[in-house]
Amino acid sequence: MIIDLSLPISENTPVYPDDPPVSVKLWAVIDRDGYYMNVLKMGEHSGTHVDAPAHFVPGGKTIDEMPLEKFIGEGIVLDVRDGDGPVRLDEIPDGGYFGKMVLFLTGGRELSPEVALFLVAEGARAVGTDAMSIGDDAVHKILLSAEVPVFENLANLELLIGLEFTFAAFPLRIEGGSGSPVRAVAFVE
Repeated sequence: MIIDLSLPISENTPVYPDDPPVSVKLWAVIDRDGYYMNVLKMGEHSGTHVDAPAHFVPGGKTIDEMPLEKFIGEGIVLDVRDGDGPVRLDEIPDGGYFGKMVLFLTGGRELSPEVALFLVAEGARAVGTDAMSIGDDAVHKILLSAEVPVFENLANLELLIGLEFTFAAFPLRIEGGSGSPVRAVAFVE
């Protein structure tokens, strides 16, 4: 079974404060033009997306420079919706993250810098969240400096609690991109 973990892209897609709004405009219609097509205008970090190191790290890799292996792997969902404030170390298991795509079901909470440091030290392949942001600037810099991709605005994570799955979310190959929208999915075993 494949579970879609992506938000739809439309003019109603929520964007981070001060980011450009999403615009979807009709370009061509079959009756008039012989084909149908829309024009999209949006920031690289619109909807469900991935951050590349260059988003927060001077000289960091851009999205087109990241190895594709960073965007697919065994996933785990951590449900931390019951807490308050930034997610703390005492709210998550103390191991089992090496090589994993660690996805947080937060209900809008952000990670603490301590959790970000711990996940890097444990060898997480990538980190994701259902929230609009994984955390403050420090959290982004910790993860992205270690070339750990950050997935934000994931959907349907509650469907994966306790399940074994493979997570995949490939970016567009945007030259010099600081990130990219993705179609995130879980392949459930």
